[in-house]
Amino acid sequence: MKQLPRLSIAQIWNMSIGFLGIQFGFALQNANASRILQNFGADVEHLSWFWLAAPVTGMIVQPIVGHYSDRTWTRLGRRRPYFLFGAIFAALALIFMPNSGSLAMFIPPMFIGAGMLMIMDASFNVSMEPFRALVADKLPNEQRTMGFSVQTTLIGIGAVVGSWLTYVLAEWFGVSKVAEDGGVPDNVIFSFYVGAVVLLAAIIWTVVSTKEYSPKELKDFGVSTEEENTNEKDAGFMQIFKDFAAMPKTMKQLGLVQFFSWLALFGMWVFTVPAIAQHVYGTSDPQSAAYNDAGNWVGMLFGIYNGVAAIFAISLPFIANKIGRKSTHAISLTIGALGLLSIYFINDPMMLILPMIAIGIAWASILSMPYAILAGSLPAAKYGIYMGLFNFFITMPQIVNGIFGGPIIKRLFDSQAIYALIIAGVSLLIAAISVAFVEDKHK
Repeated sequence: MKQLPRLSIAQIWNMSIGFLGIQFGFALQNANASRILQNFGADVEHLSWFWLAAPVTGMIVQPIVGHYSDRTWTRLGRRRPYFLFGAIFAALALIFMPNSGSLAMFIPPMFIGAGMLMIMDASFNVSMEPFRALVADKLPNEQRTMGFSVQTTLIGIGAVVGSWLTYVLAEWFGVSKVAEDGGVPDNVIFSFYVGAVVLLAAIIWTVVSTKEYSPKELKDFGVSTEEENTNEKDAGFMQIFKDFAAMPKTMKQLGLVQFFSWLALFGMWVFTVPAIAQHVYGTSDPQSAAYNDAGNWVGMLFGIYNGVAAIFAISLPFIANKIGRKSTHAISLTIGALGLLSIYFINDPMMLILPMIAIGIAWASILSMPYAILAGSLPAAKYGIYMGLFNFFITMPQIVNGIFGGPIIKRLFDSQAIYALIIAGVSLLIAAISVAFVEDKHK
């Protein structure tokens, strides 16, 4: 019986290029959603509540997409229809979100912006989950760490450009970075337009350049498909819950690592702009020039950590081959935790580059090592559903942080957002310790 063939480096890059576009849009959202919502009138206490749109939609959408993409066989392929559908709706949300103020006469723009954030995240999730499953579909086990590392590199490239774009437009091209009360600066609006175009172009590249294996080909390679299991096919939507109850042991163990990793990441994404504005730039006024300078600089900093992740991801397969995937992940998370904790002691904007380098190392590992460890423990016929269900351990901590993070910062720390980053650092340390309890079946 034939095995899944090894793919060339070019083929691995082509099948993952769409992730560059997804992360381009995701980076624009991460760096700018909080200040857009604050420009529309959101209080710092409530920011994390609006950001709940992301994990809630991810928790619902990804398992469903995973379940049905395992069963989808069309002329376009198995996973590719979901890439394309999600990209179209994400692009539309990127266009409309910064323009939410134009509908203020009907609905408060803050709520329209939150609605666009929800649509954008749902669409990102529709596109994102099948990309994870595609690596498991197409690559033999010995190439999967490489596959997820290439995805991480492309994620980093997209995120660097997406994160830096608002700063570049304002500082290099003179696009206005200050808006009227209740509005969004032009540099942010134009950045979101560019993000929509890049997202669609990158997804179309993957759709056109990558061929998926047919059910017959997968059978020849010794890979069973959901279509062969009549009982599960008849179970329909309820099979999702049965698969969740029967998740592999390694997936449960990785769940704890993911919980504390993404608890930290969510806090960082939501609170870094107000934290840096207050702690370094000395302002809490979202309409001030200093606050917008802080927002633009955070975009640059987020680009730096994503750039570091893109570079570091290339080395991950070699490091993991030497010391193991678990040790690689634990060390990377520890470095990221120290970076987050160090921000409290920094008052110079330029010095913030150093913790971003550390965070980039952790981010590269978070985007690749857990999936490389997980893929080896999954039944081949269920890559899609289990990659989708694995997202539960990403979305649940974000929901927890989203509900309690804002009130904790306001009531326990007098709205000083810097303490959200300290909590994030401690969470990453706990995640690093939790790696020790994970069983890696294919080291």
